Amino acid sequence: MRASAAIFTGRAAGTCAALTFALAVAGVGTALAHRSAPATATVAATAKITPTGVGGVKLGETFSQLRAQHLVGPIHKGCELAGPNTRAASLLAPLKGGVDFTMSTPRKVVDISIRGGATARGVGIGATIAQIKAAFPKAKVDHSTEHTFAITLVRIPKNGGGRLQFAVDTMTHRVTVIGVPAIPFCE
Repeated sequence: MRASAAIFTGRAAGTCAALTFALAVAGVGTALAHRSAPATATVAATAKITPTGVGGVKLGETFSQLRAQHLVGPIHKGCELAGPNTRAASLLAPLKGGVDFTMSTPRKVVDISIRGGATARGVGIGATIAQIKAAFPKAKVDHSTEHTFAITLVRIPKNGGGRLQFAVDTMTHRVTVIGVPAIPFCE
């Protein structure tokens, strides 16, 4: 036994350690390759924003329908400025944002605010006004909210691709929120 232990203390031990290290790196690389394959598919499958909704969340659907499909989180109080009976819910992953509902029952989707996870004609969070105008040539830029809210609104008319609205930050000049059909102001 001692003779065989002595053999691994010299050059053979270094080779064995190098082989073990190489196998470990190969195993980690294989594990990462298997782990990153589904993530790539998720990134490629970005939800679409349309004038009727985003992904599976559509205007006019009830909270119960959306909750049963696991598209929104629990319902909670909405914007206090809109009234005491308002309700809203957060979008669930891969989407980021929120949904506002009607004040009467059954609660139906009135508007959707998207903060990530979806694009409208390839325009998503982080896009510029030039990119919005390239995708939606009839886009209307509104600078009246710049001093009050520090955002520039870009509205897409019904005949220009659908009723959508983009909020562009005045400091970064990038889209921060996309609204279907409009961005609700509360805060």
